[in-house]
Amino acid sequence: MVGFKNRYMLMEVFLDPDKDLLGEGTPIILTQFNLSKAIKDSILVNFGECGLGSSLGSFQVKYVNPITKLCIVRSSREEHRQVWLAITLVKSIGNCPVILNLLDISGCIRACRDTALKCDKEKFEQCSKSLSEEEIRQMNTSLEKIKLLEN
Repeated sequence: MVGFKNRYMLMEVFLDPDKDLLGEGTPIILTQFNLSKAIKDSILVNFGECGLGSSLGSFQVKYVNPITKLCIVRSSREEHRQVWLAITLVKSIGNCPVILNLLDISGCIRACRDTALKCDKEKFEQCSKSLSEEEIRQMNTSLEKIKLLEN
């Protein structure tokens, strides 16, 4: 039996709270749902319903860290370039303008997880002095969650 081939994309999300489209001062909170919806909308706009249907087979946002803004997206090996292009063309999540930067593409979740863990730890060390107790607790929870990431 042949296993299903996936690609895992590690991305960094840059939020721009100063240029909020509605003029409100609060930036959006990054969640798996928000990111997934933005990418699916981009696939629909750029590739149509057929492109969206072919991409949804294994598309999933596996991990999102709302503090460091790192996320892991899974897609099928056949459609990963289409998903990658759609990710590049995402301009906003909700009403907040964003830029998505691809950091790594991997064929297995373990390699992507290790890279994400390394990036998360580096970013956490850089900004740990300016974080509140709640944010530090949330960051530690996110680090534990990524260590358990397998499927």
